Amino acid sequence: SNEAELLADPKERAEHVMLIDLARNDIGRIAKTGTVKVTEAFGIERYSHVMHIVSNVEGTLKDGMTGLDVLRASFPAGTLSGAPKIRAMEIIDELEPVQRGVYGGAVGYLSFAGDMDVAIAIRTGVIKDQTLYVAAGAGVVADSVPELEWKETEAKARAVIRAAEMVEQGL
Repeated sequence: SNEAELLADPKERAEHVMLIDLARNDIGRIAKTGTVKVTEAFGIERYSHVMHIVSNVEGTLKDGMTGLDVLRASFPAGTLSGAPKIRAMEIIDELEPVQRGVYGGAVGYLSFAGDMDVAIAIRTGVIKDQTLYVAAGAGVVADSVPELEWKETEAKARAVIRAAEMVEQGL
């Protein structure tokens, strides 16, 4: 599909609006009142195997808050849990047969100076006992078509598997 089709898809738009709302809620817990803003909405980013709709939500940190407070307020990210966040995480815990491990967590650093830079751990693999484990997911909303969501997870996982194959072949 192309960018225009992705942006016009009612299911994709509904999913993305949910994610913007989750981000606004998470940021709102640690931001000064009135400072939470969507600074970019419904942009497109292309990756090797998928396209994503992206938006940015920003706010001014409340006095006395630290990077650790930001991390606590924003993880797990709504993009990997769903909404309402707490109930979605309970359902994930009930239905998923194994723990997610690093998938969906944060990779980055917190410095003693108060700096922080983290990324959500997606498109990641873990090698254990010479076996590569890859996790991938898709956003499920009322308009989701299960077969298409499955294809989305396969495309996302394929990027990690392909990268591992390239490493194994010596690039």
